[in-house]
Amino acid sequence: MTTRTASARYEGFGKDGKGWMSTQSGVLDSSRYGFGTRFEDEPGTNPEELIAAAHAGCFTMALSFALARAGFSDGTLNTRAAVTLDKQGEGFAITRSELTLDADVPAIDKDEFERLANEAKANCPVSKLLTAEIGLTIQLAGRARNDG
Repeated sequence: MTTRTASARYEGFGKDGKGWMSTQSGVLDSSRYGFGTRFEDEPGTNPEELIAAAHAGCFTMALSFALARAGFSDGTLNTRAAVTLDKQGEGFAITRSELTLDADVPAIDKDEFERLANEAKANCPVSKLLTAEIGLTIQLAGRARNDG
């Protein structure tokens, strides 16, 4: 079993508060976050951006391993995740994570690639964690398909 940790500290409250996030690995070390980094364009990070990074990374690695198991050893996978934060009642909810995949995998059949990509979407640990709708747009050698 693997456990990874992160921490958040917030001083003050609401829009006037200021926060910092750190990760066990040190990749984030007191990285700034707050209202301005979450809802405006201030420098820093925010939870949705970090979830998007986690989902993109998890899905891409899951697909990479699926391709390796299927016998493919060469290619490139580029994934963008867009996490949507919507107002719901008095609060907010993450309602969607949209994955956009641009791939170059020589000699793969389109149907096999789409099957492997959709299995990776459904089975990567971050996808399993998220209860929001998870979409996937695939770009393979100039062909696009949305399997929302």
